[in-house]
Amino acid sequence: MKPINVGLLGIGTVGGGTFTVLKRNAEEISRRAGRPITITVVADKNLDLARSVTGGSVRLTDDAFSVVADPEVDIVVELIGGYGVAKELVLKAIENGKHVVTANKALLAVHGNEIFGAAQKKGVMVAFEAAVAGGIPIIKALREGLTANRIEWLAGIINGTTNFILSEMRDRGLSFAEVLKEAQALGYAEADPTFDIEGIDAAHKATIMSAIAFGIPMQFDKAYIEGITRLDAIDIVYAEQLGYRIKLLGIARRREQGVELRVHPTLIPAKRLIANVEGAMNAVLVQGDAVGATLYYGKGAGAEPTASAVIADLVDVTRLHTSDPEHRVPHLAFQPDQVRDVPVLPIEEVITSYYLRMRVDDKPGVLADITRILAESGISIEALSQKEAAEGESQTDIIMLTHQTVERSANAAIARIEALPVVSGKVTKLRMESL
Repeated sequence: MKPINVGLLGIGTVGGGTFTVLKRNAEEISRRAGRPITITVVADKNLDLARSVTGGSVRLTDDAFSVVADPEVDIVVELIGGYGVAKELVLKAIENGKHVVTANKALLAVHGNEIFGAAQKKGVMVAFEAAVAGGIPIIKALREGLTANRIEWLAGIINGTTNFILSEMRDRGLSFAEVLKEAQALGYAEADPTFDIEGIDAAHKATIMSAIAFGIPMQFDKAYIEGITRLDAIDIVYAEQLGYRIKLLGIARRREQGVELRVHPTLIPAKRLIANVEGAMNAVLVQGDAVGATLYYGKGAGAEPTASAVIADLVDVTRLHTSDPEHRVPHLAFQPDQVRDVPVLPIEEVITSYYLRMRVDDKPGVLADITRILAESGISIEALSQKEAAEGESQTDIIMLTHQTVERSANAAIARIEALPVVSGKVTKLRMESL
């Protein structure tokens, strides 16, 4: 049978992995797909790199636009990244009637609605398994495996850099700044790690998963995003003493009034499987009404794990290449006319539990004042710990874990507590999820 011809845009880490795995497992992949899948042209600005990876076995060009216009190319694989030229190339490929496979979570989270709309009109597929959690097939699980379920919530450790940093801070008692330097030296963190440590990368992925889980448009601009840069090592220690681990979670939850979409450091009970995901690994926990909780775990980045997802998409597109567009799996799991513009709730309307740490004067009556404010705000306390003041110190730490409450109420109570003359500085607030 005639091979499917693939044009590969970008042959960096993931592109190189895709080329290598597709070549190594060519026979197995062909048996699964029903026909050979062949990369016939590679576009990259660095032609020397492209030559070294491909061994000169395919046509090379530094003009990516020539690839998306090539009538011989059936599927375009976009691995350039970013919002700029990648968006132009993807839209041009779609306009030219080509299917697209991409690992570009930023592009889809921000411009996915436009891209999927264009693909729908042209009757072509846009596949993006590799855009979320590397080699973990979470998109396929949400879009196909859990079709019978009303998905209630999902929570994911979906950024390996931040998970590595938090694991090292906990295991070795180091500060955020110390571990970040080490992560950069080991290649886990970029020279400019902003997208990772500020939670933006995780928010891109959570946005994509929320759209598929709930049948809503991509709404990245509505996501609440908080990174790990202001996380204090002492809170990791205190959380551990109370039986919790701190992870940067991407959370999407269905509520009556709308959808919660948020990324932030989160306390999770240490006994939960997801709390024990360490290093640069990823994991996503999904709660469906019929199936209950399901956990998906694996490598969230790297050349071959991500290539695994890219090639799985290539096989899917190849299988469906000649099928009726009306009977393919929809991009966002729900039929296009059934995607609903449900509002994303502002963070003040989120309902969760809280870890509160405050520095207070070590004298009688302080605890009574604080608990009174919480009671008046309708916030009940689940656990409380008051540390012994160090010798010669006149202040100590109080740590409280609250039951669930609306964030707006928690913020109002914290403002009143901070105004007390016996409380020094700001109250540290971290959200908690029992999962």
